[in-house]
Amino acid sequence: MKILLDPQIFSQQTYGGISRYYTEIFSELEKRKNVEVILPIYYTDNFYLKTTNLLSKNKVLTSFYNILSFLNISTKTLRRKKSEKLIKQVCQDGNYDVFVPTYYNPYFLQMIGKKPFVLTVYDMIHELFPQYFSDDPYQVVENKKKLIYKATRIIAVSHNTKKDILSIFPDINPDKIHVIYHGSSIKINNNITVNLPDNYILYVGSRADYKNFKFLVNAIKPILTENPDLVLLAAGGGKLTEEEINFIKESGLRQQIKQKSFDEKELGHFYKNAKFFVFPSQYEGFGIPVLESMACGCPIILSNSASFPEVAGDAGIYFDIRSEDDLRGKIRMLLKDANLRKQFSVKGLEQAKKFDWKVAAEQCFEVYKQAVEDKIK
Repeated sequence: MKILLDPQIFSQQTYGGISRYYTEIFSELEKRKNVEVILPIYYTDNFYLKTTNLLSKNKVLTSFYNILSFLNISTKTLRRKKSEKLIKQVCQDGNYDVFVPTYYNPYFLQMIGKKPFVLTVYDMIHELFPQYFSDDPYQVVENKKKLIYKATRIIAVSHNTKKDILSIFPDINPDKIHVIYHGSSIKINNNITVNLPDNYILYVGSRADYKNFKFLVNAIKPILTENPDLVLLAAGGGKLTEEEINFIKESGLRQQIKQKSFDEKELGHFYKNAKFFVFPSQYEGFGIPVLESMACGCPIILSNSASFPEVAGDAGIYFDIRSEDDLRGKIRMLLKDANLRKQFSVKGLEQAKKFDWKVAAEQCFEVYKQAVEDKIK
């Protein structure tokens, strides 16, 4: 089978869950003798893609890009044009079996003709929480709807995401949607040392409104006041904004709420050394940090909504998303009980074993085959 993999997400992300997902899936698939993956990219800034064999091969062009990069000359526009030219050529030749878009730009519809395509839907957050996405440069809602209806088959990253798709688009055939979980990519590199606080509770990733970071700060404020050596560490998500700095100053906890960026290889240490991880997000299609935390043996407190119970199972300590008091109570409980933390660490390690990229890749391949068969019938 020849699979044409769309390049759009790799141009948008240097890091990110979606580009990691496709890198992991197709790194597994390209090992198969009966699969050829065509990815029309010669050179990339994407952290995950750089480490694979998925890039199209052109030694002269790659050397040229390397020289320009060394000279600090941007090659993004040139690379995009080359990629567009290559994908148009592949589509015109028609020498592939199935197209796999990596995000929701429907540009390819006029290029692939009657070839099947399989869409992965990561979440329905734009549709469910439109108040957080008034500025949407990718026109996600409109484009996703178009692709959901036109897709030969759909992969949803959780049963909750499938439920949300069918709730918003009830006329979609549910048999067209296949649930395939992510795997875990995180590793703890014992050859590196990370400078971390001695005593901290961990928060990871974006602090966008629906992620509920301010909700967490309000809930944990009395606990930090009672424990002056305890830190709430926000890993990644970019430096604190001026608004966030002022908010934290007003809480009187500037010295105990810290943001720290990380290299991808360091993230495992953030989880491993934390007292526990708190994930207060209102909604995620899957919630990669949930799986990362469990895979590192880090106990986790998370909301009882969306896909979280599905992913964490009985390895999660759940709080009512509407109640700061409930979250505060769960934090106090876990902070005071080392044995309880150990119990949930073990539960998390066991739960994480249920999620595997090799299994996910095999399941995706089966869906791709079904999509090809659908078009033959």
